[in-house]
Amino acid sequence: MMARALSGVSVDEGQLAFAMHDVWKSFGGIAALSGAELALKAGEIHALIGENGAGKSTMINIAIGVHRPDRGRLTLRGQPVEFSRPKDAVERGISVVHQERNLVAKFSVAENLFLGRPPVVGGVVSYRRMVAEARPWLDEVGLDIDPLVEAGRLSPGQAQLMEIAKALAQDCQVLLLDEPTSSITEGEFAHLFEILRNLRSRGTSILFVSHKLEEVYALCDRVTVLRDGRNVVTGQPLGDLNQGEIIHAMVGRSIEMLAGAARKTSHVGPARLELADVSTQFGHVGLDLTVHAGEIVGLYGLVGAGRTELARCLVGLAKITGGVVRIDSRPVKIRNPFDALRNHRLGYVSEDRKGEGLILQHSISRNVSITVWQRVQGLLGWLTEPRARRLVREPLARLNVRMDRLSQPVASLSGGNQQKVSAAKWIAADAEVLIFDEPTVGIDVAAKDAMHRLLRELAEQGKAVLLISSDLREVIQLSDRILVMGGFRLLGELDNSGDYDEVSREVMRAITAASSGGPGSDR
Repeated sequence: MMARALSGVSVDEGQLAFAMHDVWKSFGGIAALSGAELALKAGEIHALIGENGAGKSTMINIAIGVHRPDRGRLTLRGQPVEFSRPKDAVERGISVVHQERNLVAKFSVAENLFLGRPPVVGGVVSYRRMVAEARPWLDEVGLDIDPLVEAGRLSPGQAQLMEIAKALAQDCQVLLLDEPTSSITEGEFAHLFEILRNLRSRGTSILFVSHKLEEVYALCDRVTVLRDGRNVVTGQPLGDLNQGEIIHAMVGRSIEMLAGAARKTSHVGPARLELADVSTQFGHVGLDLTVHAGEIVGLYGLVGAGRTELARCLVGLAKITGGVVRIDSRPVKIRNPFDALRNHRLGYVSEDRKGEGLILQHSISRNVSITVWQRVQGLLGWLTEPRARRLVREPLARLNVRMDRLSQPVASLSGGNQQKVSAAKWIAADAEVLIFDEPTVGIDVAAKDAMHRLLRELAEQGKAVLLISSDLREVIQLSDRILVMGGFRLLGELDNSGDYDEVSREVMRAITAASSGGPGSDR
């Protein structure tokens, strides 16, 4: 077999479980991949990283037959292959677990596991056999759940493992994982890593797409880095590259990340958002919270703490059942997000950007201008596109949204750029109180850096920012004060010294000292 040079690493094609060679793909004249290469060995975990929009999703979609390359070739165990649809790839042993779950919520775990290929006895689907055949695959990934339970009742971590079990049940030999830890807890991803290492030891080829470099270094053997659809690093052993070199390869420059001392406001203004003895329909009781102009208050807690539910109540998406909410010292009762923005200048960047934050089929300009329609409508109340575009250009440029044109559908953007658009609409609205719920989940290191800088700039401009994040390091880097929530109660408030080890110990002490029970869960 011929050996191919992979960034200084020689790999015999006979060793490759799956490979993409000189792959090109364009959409509407815009190049998504330009001569891209990928080579996966049997029994390895291979990282694929790059900025949002670098071409990672296009590469995965070509690998599973969603798209066909304009040029180039794919090989499976050294033999050329062509996939016209995802079913073709699955039948050849290639499966993908997407960042957004693809489970049917109202179907049982067993029904999801064998969706499209249920066991049949005598021409009739056998649910008894389906349940019996589901159990070994659930055991394979350590899921101790009833196969008859509805998939919609699974936690994000359980749903993730369920997707992997589904892939294994299809005799998967090449497993493609797109941001698998973006919505799961630390305990769940530790379990996930154990499963992936076991699969590697049995010869499965795993492609691991992640923006979290700590996870990449903890798990992966080799790395491929894409930038603007081209390979910058191809199949390099991770031990040969440090994190700074990886970041430079991703973005073409060094990024001085915001690690280090916590932000300290030069001036804290009056209270903009106040909660006094607040209760909610979700079970929050006795919440007292204040966010001042010019400060960032971090709200940290484990999954299930009640943070997202509180945010939804504050913007009128759910009910506050007791206590008082004040904005600029005035008691308010907010009916819905429109009322929150129009009458109280309160904005909410939802963690669910696709379900709540954006209208995916609408243009970028329409999505950003949705919060300022009253300012851009013309005579007779018609929305005028030219006026909308004038208002949205500045916030989009400020966040460095990578796009072809303002009229392009938001659905065509990468996840990180969609997140930026979701934030940009509240910047355009000039909201004075802003709630950011998991603003950096699933976005790359450069986009994360841009979002961090935006939050700091907003506070410096006198905005009041409530930051909800499951990334404790992020909370410590950005916040002036940190509130800890657990079981739908506030467990404590910490001054932020910026010392990660010290503050993280205090946070965990507050969580473990309190009762862990509480209704509901963060979404």
